[in-house]
Parts: sequence; structure tokens; C-alpha cells
Amino acid sequence: MATDVEKGRPAGRQSGYDRDMETRAVTAIRMLAIDGVEQANSGHPGLPLGAAPMAYALWSRFLHFDPTDPAWPNRDRFVLSAGHGSMLLYSLLNLTGYELPRDELKHFRQWGSKTPGHPEYGLTPGVETTTGPLGQGFATGVGMAMGRRVLAAQLNREGFPVVDWRVFGIVSDGDLMEGISSESASLAGHLQLGHLIYLYDDNHISIEGNTEIAFTENVEARFQALGWHTVGVDDAEDLDALSAALAAAVEDPRPSLVRVRTHIGFKAPHVQDSPKAHGTPLGPEETKLTKAAYGWTAPPFTVPAEVEQHLLGLAQRGKNAHARWTALYQKYGAAHPDLAPVAEKLFWGPHVIPTTPAELPVWHEGDSVATRTASGKVLAAVADAPGLVGGSADLAPSNDTRVEAWGDFEPGAVGKNLHFGVREHAMGAALNGMALSGLRPYGGTFLIFSDYMRPAIRLAALMHLPTIYVFTHDSIGLGEDGPTHQPIEQLAGLRTVPGLYVFRPADANETRVAWQVALAREDGPVALALTRQKLPALDPDRYPVHLAARGGYVLREASSGHPRVMLLATGSEVSLVLSAQERLEAAGTPTRVVSLPCWELFRRAPKAYRDEVLPPGLTARVAVEAASPQPWHEWVGPEGAILGIDHFGASAPYERIYAEFGLTVEHVVQLAQQVTSGGEA
Repeated sequence: MATDVEKGRPAGRQSGYDRDMETRAVTAIRMLAIDGVEQANSGHPGLPLGAAPMAYALWSRFLHFDPTDPAWPNRDRFVLSAGHGSMLLYSLLNLTGYELPRDELKHFRQWGSKTPGHPEYGLTPGVETTTGPLGQGFATGVGMAMGRRVLAAQLNREGFPVVDWRVFGIVSDGDLMEGISSESASLAGHLQLGHLIYLYDDNHISIEGNTEIAFTENVEARFQALGWHTVGVDDAEDLDALSAALAAAVEDPRPSLVRVRTHIGFKAPHVQDSPKAHGTPLGPEETKLTKAAYGWTAPPFTVPAEVEQHLLGLAQRGKNAHARWTALYQKYGAAHPDLAPVAEKLFWGPHVIPTTPAELPVWHEGDSVATRTASGKVLAAVADAPGLVGGSADLAPSNDTRVEAWGDFEPGAVGKNLHFGVREHAMGAALNGMALSGLRPYGGTFLIFSDYMRPAIRLAALMHLPTIYVFTHDSIGLGEDGPTHQPIEQLAGLRTVPGLYVFRPADANETRVAWQVALAREDGPVALALTRQKLPALDPDRYPVHLAARGGYVLREASSGHPRVMLLATGSEVSLVLSAQERLEAAGTPTRVVSLPCWELFRRAPKAYRDEVLPPGLTARVAVEAASPQPWHEWVGPEGAILGIDHFGASAPYERIYAEFGLTVEHVVQLAQQVTSGGEA
């Protein structure tokens, strides 16, 4: 039978805790952290000095981890939301046996090291998520806890709790000031995510001074109002009090915030409780005095052997738990052979969701469908995929993101339809947390509100997470809601995010292809920009819409096969340029139409293919998109023309707006005639 310590409950001194050794271990964590910052002459020494005891209490008495297998599916997750204190985490990882040698600590913040300035997922073993932008780790952890609940509902069976992990983290004053944390905390409290426990580093200091200059709220009262369990520890050095608080948090069915009164730069004689301790190395003299205050005499980056041995031993509880879980999982496979393959995929991947054309809806000549509606039809067709989960920021009826067969994810119910409320930023980060948990999440809102979640999208791309964004109402085509809701610059902005695929499909069938690409992608996020208004279907019997998977293709060739001009477009404007092509051809101008639904994929295509679609010698080109024209210069060149929108929209029926802004067949034909001269291949 597992002991209390193995279960994550504090055993107390009577079970053999050596207080002197624990004190020395906490000091070792602190000293390695300030050594790394000092060596780099860059970094944040204050948080590690203040927060080391709470981190030690968590790692030594509660956290289940196995450094020999950092990806063990049932490990507890640790999120350092206050990512500027990264040397605290790197010291813990090094000292507890992860594959992070001491030399990596000596190369903190240096080119090519595994110890960058802020923790980066996928680079450093044991780092569960990229953090640094304050509030992102907090909100990502909420998503992890949501993912844990979905996985447990899908996989756990009586006697087989194969999903039984928790999310722990350290959050800072700055984290809690950020709006994304309030959004996420509100959602977590509503959902009663009881496996979510955050230690709050309450050090009262921000870069500009004492937090009282801008942050005087009662944090515990706020979180209590949001439905959280809270407990305070007034002395960060009291390991017993820290353990008791964590034990209470582990047992409580609500998400928990453990407020710990810390002192930034603790025992650094000239900078403790000062903003100077936040983001500036202590310097040689202050480092010497600080080490003296702790009675630490070991050389830099050196830890006494007995202390090293003690810290390496902290992983044993997790290793024991891992062994018990492995035995349980083997029995689970025998008892539930139908679930075992699903569990294996969700735990270890690949996390792609394969689709075949026969499984998905197809639209034909004469069909007129908004691409948001087509998206919803595709979702319904793949609803049985076990890892797929998603929802909307209170816009599901408009985004067509609800899957009727799933049921709702709510307190007491674990369906797969997620309700994020009007919390776009929290939704973006929560999607990242769910992706990090092994799920394939999607989230919907209007394209204009992608701005509200842009930092989370950026982190998804940075972490190569396969999150999916369903952005509807993608242009002035949404009509009467007016310029506040009509995206202009959003497509251009999203296309600049490295690693993000942005799909703006031309019709329902290109939407189907876009979803196939999104579900098959494992190395990064995908954004779908979809229409509110209906669009004519591109019949796959007439058009090679399957080539949308290459990012760009010749949708319809010139009648003669030798075009004099090319019309390029995405989304709703593709049907516009098809009509313009007909007029140009009738007037004797052979015209090619190119659909470019995903520029990022098209750039990845072989040059020979790109040159086949866009012949370098054919410089007479007109690009049409109801958005900022700026990014189109890449495809049009200096001799072409771009018909876009470089101003805000207007409130009116969309047909009138298109006409007033010159997005008409007549205008496209006029521009094509202007660029044709000298533009032959």
C-alpha cells in the first residue's frame, strides 16, 4: 500500500524529514539560481531567492515526477507561470535528476543552451509549457486541468484511474494583475477544477516599486468570490506550514490558491524587498554577502555531495508512483482492450486525426453555403475522434462549433462541448493547455476578436502545438454589425506569426480540405477564417479543390491554356474573380484564376510547383481580398495590382459594402486590363 508521502500527503517530521538537510537543500536551490544569473550577467535572482522554499515543499512532498521519463502520462504537471524566475526551475530540474547537466546552468541565457531566459516547452526536459508573458502560464494550467478532466472521463474506468494527475504551479503578483488570469480563474472556479493548485508568490514587489502603487486588492477574497479554495502562509520559510496548506489544497474539490508571503531577494542584504532584486544580477559583492548570510561556502555551481544525494532522492516518490501506474496500465489494457488503443494514442501520440474524403461532406454545383456552416458539418462528421474537443467564446451558434452528439463540459458533466464564456484570451491559453495534455482542441470566435487572444496564439506557434482556431465573420461580408466587427488587418497580422497556418477557404469544399489539414497537423496551430455569408460551392467534379491542401493552386485555367493575366484571391473573393475571368475571357483576354487559401502551405511547396501555379514570367497579376492589401505584394510583384481594403468598414448589407468599396467584378476586370500590357509569360 502506498504511504501518505507517496500519495502526496505530508508525513511530518516523525516520518524522517531532516530539517537541517531540508534547509540546506533549499539553500542549494537558491545558490544555483543566483550562480546562473551571475554567470550570465543577466536574469532574475529575486524570485528564486524568495520562492525556493515553496518550490522545495511542493517537489519534495507532493509533486509526482520521474526525471527518467519526463513524458510519463500520469505525472503531475508543474507550471512556472512567473517564467522570469526560470533559474528556480532549472535548478530544480538539475538537482532532481533531469537530463539538464550543470554545464547547462552555467550557460544560462546563452546561445544554444537548454536554459533560455524563460522556460521553453520542447527545449528543456521537464518544462511543461512555455512561460514568461505573465498570465499565460496561469491560464495554460487551467487548460491542462480541463484536459485532465476530459481525458479522465474518456479513459478512466472503475478500478482503473489511469488519468489521475494534478496541475501545480507558481504564480506571481504580475500574473494575477494580468486580465487573462482573471478570465481563467473565473472559468476554473465555475468549472470547479479541483486538480488545479497554484502557489502565489506574494512578495509585494513589482518592477516599478511596491505593488501597492497599482495592486491593492484582497487577492484571496477575489479568488474566493471566483469559487476557489484559498489558504495563506505568512512565512515562506516554514516548510510545515507550506505542506499543510498544500495538503489542504490537494484534498479540496475546488481549484486552490495558496498565498505565500515571500520576500524577493531573500537575505540579499542590500536588495531584499526591493525592485532591484527582480531583474538584475546581484553582482559579485552582493552575491558574496548573500551566500555569507546563508552560511554557504561551496564554490559557484557546486553542491555538497550529501545535499545532491538528498535532492536526487526527491524523485523516488514519483518513480514509485510511475511503477505502480505502469502495472495498473497493463491490467487496464487487458480489462479494456477497446480503450487501450485510444489511451495509447492520447498518451503518446501521434495526435493526428486522420480523415478520408468518404467520411466528410461534399458540396456540388448549385449549393450555396457559408464556410462557417460547412465547418460545422465537417466537425459533426469527425465527432467520434476521441481526442477532439472544443467550443467557443460564447459564440457557438454563430461559429457553428457545437457538436450535438457530445454534450456539455460543465460542473458535474464532462461532455466535449466547451463553453469559455466571453473570454477569448483565456480560451486561447486553455486550448494550449489541452493540447499539451494530448487532446486536439479547437476554439471559436469572430476573426476580429483574434486580437484578444493573439498572445496565446503566438505561444501555440512557438510551442508547435496543434491547436485549431475557428474564426468566423471573416471580413466586411458580415455586413450590418459594422466596422467594430469587420476585420481588416487581422489576416495580415495572423499571417506574420511564424508557424501558424492561416486558411481562408473559398467555399465549403475548400473548408473541408482545410479541416483535413488542421486535423492532420501535429507541429503547429491552424487558423480557419470563415464567412458569415453564403458562397457558391466549387464542385469537385469541375474544380481541383483537393489541391487546396497545397496552399495554392490553379482553380480554373485560361481557355486557351496560355493566360495573359492571373487573378489571385482567397475566401469569398474567389467567386468574385471567377466571374471576372468569364468577362475577361469573353473580351478576348485569356485569364487564369488562382486560389491561395493558405499561404504558409504554399510557401512550403516545392519551387517547381509554385512556379507552375504562378509562372515568374507572367507578371500581369491582380490580387483580390477583402482585407489589408499589404501582404499581397509577395505574390503580385511590382507590376501587378492589389484590390483590398486599407480603411475600416461600414455598417450596411454586405452587398452594398462590397460595391461601395470597389470589390466588384467590374473593378477587377478594369485592373486586369490595366496590368495586362507587358505581363505575358
